[in-house]
Amino acid sequence: MKIQNVLKVLENQTASILEYPFGDDVMVYKVMNKMFALVGIKDNSHLNGMNLKCDPDDALAYRDIYENVIPGYHMNKKHWNTVYFDKDDSISDEAIVEMIEESYNLVVSKLTKKQKLELEAMKR
Repeated sequence: MKIQNVLKVLENQTASILEYPFGDDVMVYKVMNKMFALVGIKDNSHLNGMNLKCDPDDALAYRDIYENVIPGYHMNKKHWNTVYFDKDDSISDEAIVEMIEESYNLVVSKLTKKQKLELEAMKR
C-alpha cells in the first residue's frame, strides 16, 4: 500500500490527530489523546512499519497469516502488532485498512462515556 493511501486512511478516522512525540521519523495517530497507530518512516516516500492495536486473538491470527506482521515493537505484545511494509505489497490494501480500523475501534471502545459522546458529535 502506498504511503499516501495509508496516511489517508489514518487521517480519515474521526477526530484523528497526528503528533510527533518521538521525533520526526515516527508519526503517532491519536483519537481523543489515545494512540491507535504509530508509523515509522524511512524517508518521505517509504513506510518502514506501523504499530496497531489489536484484539489478542486477531493479533495471533494476523501473525500466522502474514509474514510481515510481528508482535508490536516496543509495545505490549499481546495487544499490539507491527506491520512491516515491503516492495512486494505482500499484505493486501484491504487487510491493512481492516487492521487500521480495528485499532481505531478498539481505542474508541475504551474511551469514557463523555469522550464517546464528544466523538459522536464530531461525526455529525
